[in-house]
Amino acid sequence: MAGIYIHIPFCKQACHYCNFHFSTSLHYKNELIAALLNEIALRKNEFDKESIETIYFGGGTPGILTVAEIEKILCAVLKNYACKEIREVTVEMNPDDVTEEKILALKSLGVNRISLGVQSFFEEDLQYMNRSHSTEKAVQSIELIHEHFTNYTVDLIYGYPLLSNEKLKQNINRLIAIGTPHISIYGMTVEPKTALETFIKIGKEKPMLPEQGAQQFTYLMKNLSKVGFEHYEISSYAKPGFRAIHNSNYWAGKPYVGFGPGAHSFHGNKRLWNVANNALYIKSIEKNELPQEFEELSSTEILNETVLLGLRVKEGLELAAYKKNSSEDQFNQLLHQANSFIENGSLEKSDTHLYLTNQGKLYCDGISADLFI
Repeated sequence: MAGIYIHIPFCKQACHYCNFHFSTSLHYKNELIAALLNEIALRKNEFDKESIETIYFGGGTPGILTVAEIEKILCAVLKNYACKEIREVTVEMNPDDVTEEKILALKSLGVNRISLGVQSFFEEDLQYMNRSHSTEKAVQSIELIHEHFTNYTVDLIYGYPLLSNEKLKQNINRLIAIGTPHISIYGMTVEPKTALETFIKIGKEKPMLPEQGAQQFTYLMKNLSKVGFEHYEISSYAKPGFRAIHNSNYWAGKPYVGFGPGAHSFHGNKRLWNVANNALYIKSIEKNELPQEFEELSSTEILNETVLLGLRVKEGLELAAYKKNSSEDQFNQLLHQANSFIENGSLEKSDTHLYLTNQGKLYCDGISADLFI
């Protein structure tokens, strides 16, 4: 089973922390959608032996599109790919894009999951991030979605100077009170070439404090589990039955194809990505040329990626799968490297898996890197 990711590279305004590919100008929206439809058709044989299980509209802000535009893209996917076994169709939205009319129309198209980018319920935090919605609109949007969708997720951010522990608690408690079935919550990072990086460099904003992030991450692990959320991936918490299928397939290393400028695709030992430039993407597709680069992953790179993805999830790294694809020396090296983390309480080992403890989750990327070949 495979997944399809559709990148919509438009936003109303630029969040200060974001380094994803997007444009705040909608000038070329019609041309880009036409190119997107053409790319879907040009690549229709890419997964000729794979059934599509999930479709994910990401961005950017897919919710900025009209329902008719989303319908066109969905129809192109259904026409060109084997989509009889689709389990999940997700559309990312911002609160200011949510209306009852729009979410009911999306539901009628077969969209069965909404990903809502709230980030915080405090006005000063939203202004700090340069978000385009208000606290009131965020609450209204969640209540509307909750009324009409069983399956949805809300994004929050933690670990930035304005966010006190009490504010984090209030953000979480709002979602618990509403009955939100899935929460994606990310630590604030200072990405290169973002407004946030510039503001910190010139002293306009305070730098991130790692100890604050660690403390708030620990709070989330402890308190969300108390109210029935499963911490099934480093940044993801779900009530039973509400894990994100599309993202779970990423972490399981399943294949996926990405359409749109800047979108990535993955085919077992091959990674592809489209040019992250709207004008160049459109120009290339108009010539029926795919604006792609690709890399073949070596056996060592595949093993390292298996470690990185495996340790992100609750179940951990499957040892039998790693052993099957590695040499005896490589497998023994993995176990040897893991021993020090087992001894200090960061990793645990069962008969079948190697997985992070709550303490180890604080250092997930570092531990993974130390286990690489």
